[in-house]
Amino acid sequence: MSFDNAYDAITADNDEHHWAFGTGFDDPLAGLDRTAPDVPKDDLSTYCLMLGDDALILSQRLAEWCSRAPELEEDVALANIALDLLGQARLLLTRAGEVEGAGRDEDALAYLRDEHEFRNVHLAEVDCGPGPGGDFATTIARLLVFSTWRLAVFERLTSSADPVLAAIAEKGVKELAYHRDHAAQWTLRLAGGTEYSRTRMVAGLDRVWPLVAELFATHEVERRLPGVAVDPAGVRPEVDDVLGQVLTAASLETPVTEPMSRVGGRAGRDGVHTEAMGFLLAEMQHLARSLPGAKW
Repeated sequence: MSFDNAYDAITADNDEHHWAFGTGFDDPLAGLDRTAPDVPKDDLSTYCLMLGDDALILSQRLAEWCSRAPELEEDVALANIALDLLGQARLLLTRAGEVEGAGRDEDALAYLRDEHEFRNVHLAEVDCGPGPGGDFATTIARLLVFSTWRLAVFERLTSSADPVLAAIAEKGVKELAYHRDHAAQWTLRLAGGTEYSRTRMVAGLDRVWPLVAELFATHEVERRLPGVAVDPAGVRPEVDDVLGQVLTAASLETPVTEPMSRVGGRAGRDGVHTEAMGFLLAEMQHLARSLPGAKW
């Protein structure tokens, strides 16, 4: 397309070109058989929410770094990673609503659910952004762990009996491989930089490590979806091996910490979240809840 200036592309006369505002994209699942496998629909919908919420909430956290990263190039990189995860979230939440059959679309699931209805792991939601108490090295440590774990899950999910989940995973593995590599490179850079940057990287890993065990805890929903869902416990050896290689290359020790305590045996997958989650949702959902039904 050709316009005299950038603003011509967002006028009413060129509505089909509003790509920068989230419309006009090709559906990556177009033409795919969307028939759900013969499994409990509530479980399949919930599983899609689990994976979708992980991506949605971490996308929100990474977006907080936009214009605040240590360098301009990293602003762009973190924003692109956030957009990758947001794209995964949109597909997964759409599938969750589709299987659920209650008429809720991706927007309703993202903006109109309350905190206890979200199924993301705690690792995605904790606040280590650019605000008070935030830290870039902790963000890198989180991204390293999250992307390594999610990539291992998605690689196995490409064989899911749900054709939609398999297609989403096939697209996602390419993105997650980049996310993992980006985080690994920053881990090496911070660990091998100044004494101060190394100290920050060690502290970031120490802060993230109590949240790692939850990633590999098999949820009852995952147990009820053999052949469709991926048992996260099965990816732990691979994830530990990859993280071990990165930390060894960075001359860092694997942190020894106690896992974060559960509440009555329940955690993020059960809708039990950290204090940070409420503040995150208040910001993320404010506009949609203030102007219900608005179009832009």
